[in-house]
Amino acid sequence: MKSETGATFIDEATIIVRAGDGGGGCTSFRREAHVPKGGPDGGDGGRGADVVLEADGSVTNLLEYRFKRHYRAERGIHGRGERCHGASGTDLVLKVPLGTVARDADTNETLADLVCHGDRVVVASGGHGGRGNIHFVTPTRRAPSFSELGEPAEERRVALEMKLLADVALVGMPNAGKSSLIGRMTAARPKIANYPFTTLVPNLGVARAGERSFVIADVPGLIEGASEGKGLGHAFLRHIERTALIVQVVDLTGGYEARDPLDDIETISAELAAHAEELATRPRALVGNKADVDGTEENSGRVRALAESLGTPYFEVSALTGAGVDALTLWLGERVFEVRSSAMTDREIAPEVTYRLRSGSEKSFEIVQIGDRAFEVRGRHLERMVIMTELANEEALAFLQKRLVKAGVERALEDAGARDGDEITIAGVTFDFDSALARDPEVDYIEDEPVDSFEEEL
Repeated sequence: MKSETGATFIDEATIIVRAGDGGGGCTSFRREAHVPKGGPDGGDGGRGADVVLEADGSVTNLLEYRFKRHYRAERGIHGRGERCHGASGTDLVLKVPLGTVARDADTNETLADLVCHGDRVVVASGGHGGRGNIHFVTPTRRAPSFSELGEPAEERRVALEMKLLADVALVGMPNAGKSSLIGRMTAARPKIANYPFTTLVPNLGVARAGERSFVIADVPGLIEGASEGKGLGHAFLRHIERTALIVQVVDLTGGYEARDPLDDIETISAELAAHAEELATRPRALVGNKADVDGTEENSGRVRALAESLGTPYFEVSALTGAGVDALTLWLGERVFEVRSSAMTDREIAPEVTYRLRSGSEKSFEIVQIGDRAFEVRGRHLERMVIMTELANEEALAFLQKRLVKAGVERALEDAGARDGDEITIAGVTFDFDSALARDPEVDYIEDEPVDSFEEEL
């Protein structure tokens, strides 16, 4: 959609992100004159880069992500001989506007709500780099002829949804005078005309009330059924969710359709509550606009009586002449300050929120029976072991089997009822269950945690 200035305003986008694959470890042996058995010296692969979303106050909308949808981070470099470790990829940082909510487009899981400048979340994690053969030396394996493969990276479809960060939202039926009112209260210059849906994008402005200042948003006109997608409301109702106050603007003249102002108030209130129940209790004020027009006194009195019955402040204003606007602005400034101060106190008491896309222990796993004599082992740590193993290398495969035993997989399978010869699937790879592996004496020599260097492992 186009704003009044001709710029395109985009507040929704779906992108496909893929982090960088991890670099593979190197299988190499030291070669030096007069040193016939130099030993292993294969370096580690570098870690793949992450894809990160970062809130940036200088970004105003999601326009960039409407035209470019695919993003891929750098992969890790493979390790080399002479203990040369591959470089890790540089994280790919995607800037998004403040107030952007990131969701997994396939599961609808909320990944993060990026409100403050600098808030970050990793939406796709880079793969671990594979270890070189220098890590697999044991007293009985002096020349390991295998290394680890790099871990494949995560890929995800991410739905981005921008919600304006405004203190006050002006809502009301089309042509109620919201744009004129925000133009009078702030330096914003929205398009104003005498026909419905003049405002096609939210307008933001900063209003000053004495020592206070606040951000006010003119949300495009709502109509009955907006919460179900009718009119323009469905696309913009979410922009009201973050506001501290809701100002419901009603046309005291009834507009060109001669609507009843009380019916308009009821319609808008119902649509806000239908969109989100919490909005029904959000602090608000009623504003009767166009009070300069002759014959509006009766409607203004009716709206005032309704406001008093609801315990809601009522302001009679004229956006055209400015009558009553100063009083409204001063009240909003003080009320916003009170609401935001209370919210800040609550946040100071609450612990900091860290965005983590994975939960539970990284080494936990579960056994699921998928057939009469078939089981599946699920767990990120174990799946990573299998994925990073050179399955065509018999020595690497034997090492993997011992790692699985040490991780407790064989015992867990026995407890789950697995018998010798049953099919065991991990990360799409099928093995035959062998309970005798659980008593392999070489298991005690296995070092299954990655280390930074060969010297540290020794």
